[in-house]
Amino acid sequence: MSNIAWLGANDPFPNPLLRADPDPSVPGLIAVSERIYPGQLFAAYQLGIFPWYSDNQPVLWWSPDPRMVLKPSEFKCHESLKKTIRQFLEDPNKQIVVDGDFGAVMRSCATSKRKDQDGTWITHEIMDAYTTLHEQGHAHSIAIHAANEIVGGLYCVAFGGMVFGESMFSRQTDASKIALAALCAWCQRNGVAMIDCQQETLHLSSLGAAPIPREVFLESLQVSINQSNIEIPWTFDKAILTHCL
Repeated sequence: MSNIAWLGANDPFPNPLLRADPDPSVPGLIAVSERIYPGQLFAAYQLGIFPWYSDNQPVLWWSPDPRMVLKPSEFKCHESLKKTIRQFLEDPNKQIVVDGDFGAVMRSCATSKRKDQDGTWITHEIMDAYTTLHEQGHAHSIAIHAANEIVGGLYCVAFGGMVFGESMFSRQTDASKIALAALCAWCQRNGVAMIDCQQETLHLSSLGAAPIPREVFLESLQVSINQSNIEIPWTFDKAILTHCL
């Protein structure tokens, strides 16, 4: 990792378009830092870079190639999910709450057990950094409530017309898929062309996500982050799910 930049508090990120994969033995790893410094997460997303690491590791900053993305118009709402959504819409005790308790959604993602992803990467440092983004209006939570309890949801980051999916969790069948369906519907309503899913998983593939070259993703990002016609603040309820039926 000798060619990978170690960043101090005031050091800029290398631009992945100009210097991709500084160490070919660790593809996608762009930079390393001792911790997430103030403002660093904000700067990283402008360049399509995200942190992914575990406790007791330095902060590892990534820009993988290819990049997994989900085009909202290509979200696969299978018949079984449509049936669940119809039941959800008809149940007055079930609701979608947007940005109601960002911290609770992040904590649930961190502690959720999953087959294809280790939730331990959502460290206390990650929670603090993304909470700051949330307070700045750039990170959002979509929570699925049943009888006033959170049973699933997701959190994401947004800059202009670019949305970056971060993590999902479910305590009831299809709860995270309902949250993702709602996010896709909101993105279509706001002209958001793609949701960044970062890395490929079978679960994401089954929902319509697909890999694209890093260069294509980064070029699209630079256009999308300058969009200014996006709804702010995010305000929608479960009625948005009718778009999926």
